Amino acid sequence: MPLSLRIPKDKEKLLREYAEKTGKTKSTVIMEAVEEKLGIYKDRKTLVRELAGWMSQTEAVELRKSLSHFDEIHEDDWE
Repeated sequence: MPLSLRIPKDKEKLLREYAEKTGKTKSTVIMEAVEEKLGIYKDRKTLVRELAGWMSQTEAVELRKSLSHFDEIHEDDWE
């Protein structure tokens, strides 16, 4: 459903910068913010926990290990 939203220039600039930094569209960032406010947004850790519920302990550990590189911060990525 299309929705028109007026955003002050200073907030639109922050939104645009955040979207570019995270590689997302402004629409995606806005939808995530709405979902978070409504309590329906699930971050990656929550989703992994839910998905791991049907896995064996060994499979869950392997999944956690394979996703651990997403938690690493490389200074070169911020330049």
